[in-house]
Formats: sequence, structure tokens, C-alpha cells
Amino acid sequence: MTDLLTWWPTRIFLLVNGLVAAGVFLRVAPDFLWRALYTTGRCLGPWQAGVMDPRVAAAGGAGEPAHGAYWYRQVWTDIGSATLSGVHAVRYALVHEWFGRITRNLFHGRRPSGPLGENGFTQTVMRCVGVGVGAGASLAAVFAGLLFAQAVALLVLFVAVVCAALALVAVAVRAVEGTGRLLRGVRMACPHPGCYRRIALPVHRCPTCGARHERLRPGRFGVLRRICVCGTALRTSLPGGRGELAAACPHCDQRLPRELGAVRTVHLPVVGGTSSGKTMLLAAMVAGLASWERRGMLGMACATRSDVDELAALNRQLDGDGWAHATTGRQPRALMLLVSKGRRRRLLYLYDPMGESLRDAGAVREQQYLAHADGVVLVVDALAEPGVRGRLGGDDGGRAVGARPSPEGPMATYERLAGEMQALTGRRGRTPVATVVTKRDVLDRLVSLPVPGPRTDVWLESVGLGNLVRGLGHTFGRTRYWAVSARAATGADALDGEQRRAAEPVLWLLGQTGLPVRKLLVDEVREPDGKVKA
Repeated sequence: MTDLLTWWPTRIFLLVNGLVAAGVFLRVAPDFLWRALYTTGRCLGPWQAGVMDPRVAAAGGAGEPAHGAYWYRQVWTDIGSATLSGVHAVRYALVHEWFGRITRNLFHGRRPSGPLGENGFTQTVMRCVGVGVGAGASLAAVFAGLLFAQAVALLVLFVAVVCAALALVAVAVRAVEGTGRLLRGVRMACPHPGCYRRIALPVHRCPTCGARHERLRPGRFGVLRRICVCGTALRTSLPGGRGELAAACPHCDQRLPRELGAVRTVHLPVVGGTSSGKTMLLAAMVAGLASWERRGMLGMACATRSDVDELAALNRQLDGDGWAHATTGRQPRALMLLVSKGRRRRLLYLYDPMGESLRDAGAVREQQYLAHADGVVLVVDALAEPGVRGRLGGDDGGRAVGARPSPEGPMATYERLAGEMQALTGRRGRTPVATVVTKRDVLDRLVSLPVPGPRTDVWLESVGLGNLVRGLGHTFGRTRYWAVSARAATGADALDGEQRRAAEPVLWLLGQTGLPVRKLLVDEVREPDGKVKA
């Protein structure tokens, strides 16, 4: 009888609390899940608009003055903090609302809202159902937590797929850009004296604040663009517009042309002895390119403002007394020109070293730009060769002295150049050489020597420089010869035809890199069998 009296109340107690727990579970589980999802969604964004979010890492902390890309790290920080906020929201509702207020009030014989029960029976019932309410709320929290965990897992999976796709896009853009440079033969190098070093990626400056971005490419700071510390959006790829930003050498911090890396760079040193006419020939070659540009057959422009100023200063010298001042400085700065034919473009680096820098092997070794040479313009002052001067008679000796011959003969210059080119590049045999005999205006007036004809190489052999011709043909790759009067192609009374003639050596060398300019080479040199001589 005693067992019966204790069993039925227990059974009723368990049944009632089970029903209460089920009711509370059905009522509270959706609410808990909604709280978790709603709180997580709100916390994925900024906590307060216009106020610095402590979860966001400070810009510039990774060595670049830029904000990290959201997908790279910040999204995971936000998901983690938002998930914790959702868990805390459910925990707060369970502990403070259901356990701390509702269940606690029931155990004290009070209604969930706080008022005390009207009588002892009501208070007893409330104390009895408190267990079911607490159990139902606990089960609801556990169930909501399981569903919430699945939702977070789906979110993490989706974000991981998106982040992986963005990372692949970044890698693909970099690969396409690198492959494009490789296929086009783009090799970036600094044009400034004392540097001349290879450049993997120029330093780009923000147009707003001037901050130096050393690795402006798709990656952790952005795929197609990045945000500078000042808030300016910067494009990260050449097709996207990175080339419009000011660029500098990462080694010497001097300015680079914007087109560097976008078009193939062609390095052409103009090599010759002191007073051999290198600088005047360089001015004549540029004038010839400009002549073709005026005819609409070619595109030519200075790459930077410094190049415009340098050419203007050189032309003022030539317009004045007709002579170019001697080149100074042990290492030259490249004169940079953009040359285009059709859709193909080249960034042309023309180096004009002073003749003294080629007098000994040590000085030649300092000319590190020779390691990048895609070709060489070898300036031959035939009147500087003792054997040639020994053939002069009568008034020709005075005419030769008036032409200011170089103190060093072309054979000596060639021998040092050949030796150091092999040491610096290791590809001397593949390097084309445009050999230009200068001071033709004087040579044409000498009666002791034959007049240079269409075959300049044959003329060189006839005046005693056959060793030079044979050495060039044996040592270097393709070789062509010209005889040019730089004085007739420069200055106030420059001849348009002579200017275009002076441009042929550089056009031929540009043609070796794939620029379609062969039709501009007026005088093709032909062998006896009719084949064009390279």
C-alpha cells in the first residue's frame, strides 16, 4: 500500500514534468535557434557603424601599407567572433532568463513573471513543474546548439570554397601575367647608374598619399585591387591598370617608366671610344625615329619627363655649335623611348657611356648594363685607327684632325667589348651588333681613301680594318654595317633622309626582337648570291 502511494505521485510528477518539458522544448528551441542565427548574422558585420572595430587588424602590419583582403583572414575572425556571439546569446537566454529567472521563480513558488502563488497548492504546483521547465529549456538549448553547429559548418564550408576560389584567381592572374612576360621576352631592369639590377616587381606609389607598395600584385591584400592605408583603391595587375601608377626601382628607389613590365624592354648600349661620335649618333638615331614617327610609319615617344629634358638639352647643344658635349659620369643613365609599330611596342633603353669607361677591363666590368644587352651599336671612328691615318696624304691629314678623331682605335674598343660581353652575359654569340662608321661627311671628302659605298663592311676591309669585320662576324651573332654622318642628321640644318638613315641601326636591332620594322630599312645589304645579309 505504501509503495502504491509513493509510486503514483512519482509517476504523475514525471508525466507532468515530461509534458511541461516537451511544451517548453517546442516553444523555446526555435527561439534559441533564432537568437543564435540572428546574433551571428548581426555580428558578422561591424559592431557599430563609424567606430573602429577591434577585430580588424591594423593596416600595414604585414610589411605593406595596405588593408588585408577580407577573404584572406578577416572573414575567419568575423565568423569565429560571430559564432561565439551566437553561442553566448543562447547561453545568456538559458542561464539568465530560464534558469536565473523563470525556473528560479518556479522553485520559489512564484509565477515565471515573479508574483507569488495565490495559495499553497498553486505554489506547490509551480515548484513541481520547475523541474520540467528547466529540463525543457536545457534540451531546447542542446537541440538548437546542434542545428546551429550544422549551420555554422555549412557557412564555413561555403566561405572556404569562396576563399579557395579567390586564392586560385590570385594565383592564376599572377601566373598569366608572369607567363605573358615570359612569352613576350619582358625582362625588367633598372636604367639608373650604379644600379642596373634586375627587377622582379617595381615599387608602386599610392597617387594619394605616396605610400610605397613593394608587392602590388594579386594576393593576401586583394585579388584585383587592394586598399591603401589612406583608403585609395589600387589595381594589382597590369591588365587592370597597375601600370598607371608611379613606379620606382626596389633597389635604388629611383623612378621607372610606367610601361616597365607591360612591354618588352630592349637594352642597346652605344659603344665607342672617346670622341668617336657616340652621343651625336645617339641624337641622330632618335631624330631618325622621330622622322619616321612624323611620317606615320612608327610610334616614338619619350618614356619619362627626364628623357624629354635630356633630349631637349642635347638638341640645344647641337643647334648651337653643332657638337655634342663629351659624356660625363662613369656609368650612364639609359635614355628611354617607347617605340611602336602597329600593336607591338618596345621600351628602348639607349646607353651612352663615356669613352673613357671602355679603356680598361676594370672600367668595362663596371658597365653592368652590358649584362642585359639585347644588341650593341658599335661606333667605329675609322680615322682613329693608326693604320687608316697612315694612308692619308696631302690635305686629308688636316681634315682628319678637324674631325676630332678618337684617341683609341676601334679595334681596341672591340677587343675589350668582346671579352667583357662574354664574361658578363655568356651569350655573346647570340648578341646582334649594328656597326656604324661615323663622320661620313668627313670620309666623303678624303681623296686618300675610297668613298664608303653600299657595302660598309667591304669599305672597312679596303681601308685596313678587315680584322674588325672578321672579328665581329666570328665573335658576335648577326652583324650589319652602316656609314652615317651624324652632323648631317642633327642640328638646325638636319637632313631628313640622313636622319632616317641614322635610325636604321637601331631599327634593325629592334627588328631582331620581333618588332616589324624591316620595311623601314631602306638599304638592304645583299650578298653576291642575292640573299639579304643579316
